[in-house]
Amino acid sequence: MDALVIAKQNLDKPAVVALGSTYTYGDLLKAAGQYAIKLEEKFAGGAKQPVSDLTGPRVGVMAGPTAEYTVGMFAAWLSGGVAVPLCLSNPPIELEYNITHSSMTAVLASEQYLALLAPLCEKTGTTLIKIEKVASGRKRLRVEEGSSDNYTLTEDAGVGAAEVDLSKMKPEMGALIIYTSGTTGRPKGALHTHAGLGAQCRSLSEAWRWSSDDRIFHALPLHHIHGIVNAWLCCVFNGATVEFYPKFSPSALWKRGQEEPPLTIFMGVPTMYSFLISAYDKMSEPEQAAAVAGIRKLRLMISGSAACPVPIMNRWQELTGQTLLERYGMTEIGMALSNPYAPMAARRAGCVGAPLPGVEVRLVPNPDSDDEPEPAEDNGRDVVGPGEIRVRAPSVFKLYFGREEATAESFDAEGFFCTGDTGVCEGGVYRILGRTSVDIIKSGGFKLSALEIENHLLECAAIKECAVCGVPDDSLGEAVGLVVVYNEGLEMTDSDLRAWARDHMALYKVPKWIKVMDAIPRNAMGKVNKKQLQKTVFGSG
Repeated sequence: MDALVIAKQNLDKPAVVALGSTYTYGDLLKAAGQYAIKLEEKFAGGAKQPVSDLTGPRVGVMAGPTAEYTVGMFAAWLSGGVAVPLCLSNPPIELEYNITHSSMTAVLASEQYLALLAPLCEKTGTTLIKIEKVASGRKRLRVEEGSSDNYTLTEDAGVGAAEVDLSKMKPEMGALIIYTSGTTGRPKGALHTHAGLGAQCRSLSEAWRWSSDDRIFHALPLHHIHGIVNAWLCCVFNGATVEFYPKFSPSALWKRGQEEPPLTIFMGVPTMYSFLISAYDKMSEPEQAAAVAGIRKLRLMISGSAACPVPIMNRWQELTGQTLLERYGMTEIGMALSNPYAPMAARRAGCVGAPLPGVEVRLVPNPDSDDEPEPAEDNGRDVVGPGEIRVRAPSVFKLYFGREEATAESFDAEGFFCTGDTGVCEGGVYRILGRTSVDIIKSGGFKLSALEIENHLLECAAIKECAVCGVPDDSLGEAVGLVVVYNEGLEMTDSDLRAWARDHMALYKVPKWIKVMDAIPRNAMGKVNKKQLQKTVFGSG
């Protein structure tokens, strides 16, 4: 693992800031080395199958955004295991699925998750190991219920940070399993190798100009590719500093931007920027001036995990002078496309840029459809597509754990991963039209982009948030269905909303079905499960 090699070269450098404490790379590596000792003993005593270079012993990691998370992930890798980060908000039934599906040999967990995990680990025969708070002085490691082992490790029972053995991590070995969101069935575990993670970090470091001087405000989930690789592992890969926050707070980011040492990077999802704008609008003029002055110092602000509505991007640029960098990626491929780091003016709202270093991308038309594509705007740029986005790169995952058939079906004959997303390429710059299954609405012979319709609708001052999906229709095939949340005091009738829409978009894009809600359900990454909306709101899908 290249990232741990770099961590070992920066032992005295601040690595993690969390809950008011600062931890160096040396602090974290030394603690991780001790947990790696116990994991290796468990593996030698019989790791759960299958075990090979690619599918090494699986180690669950369940810890909040703290030093303990980093220690758990490092320990899994130092021991030669495959780290499987667990979602902190998952109910027991989902955690049990992750534990059993991946055949975990052990789970490393911080104290607040022991009571939740203990019965699950006992039921599945999985060793549960408590990650003690990382601190100087005596360090203890205890194995919880479900194992006959129960002992203490002191600092000198392990090795110093400089002596931590990195030899068990080979490039071709499995390193990380990330579970998909499961919108098309039970979640699948995408397995990435050490080489693949290294390729992701190198590509992003080059494209986004990471350095050891960077300091990132991290408030993303740590079981998702965005939070794990983009925001945390890239930080380690460059010997930079991550500031962990237990949950996202708009006021915390506005305040932190005004403090020292200065932040350099923030990565968020579109809803975070929406919340930041709402918080800004409630400030006094002096507070607004100070807040904006702080945010302007950041060198990079990224939006991802869901399409950022153009109105939000435009408003953010007006307030801060920062043009958000949108990129495109997913659990299986890491990041594939990105708007340019520089010049900032070259970033296009509503687009996700060009292929990242080392990544090949192509568009493949749907062979099962002869529908005409949605008419493209006459923007003077050569347009390729629409088609399914397919990706080939060293950074792409190797397999779905335990799902050989699903793995084979996900790649074409030339080794490109089939993303299931539809896009177009305009002058070398890609624009995502949406998930082929739910964001492309086949209506009256046209393929409509739900994301584009959403962006048009969000230009209406009355609309706070919205989601568009297809609704079965006898005459059109599918009609445009809209779930909308209005800003307080600006509610509109359905007929008034349609009248506004007719003035701002083509008639065939105007919603036929409208459902008003107080809020649109989203997952931890701000994504809307449109299949679920189709079922629960429109009774289809």
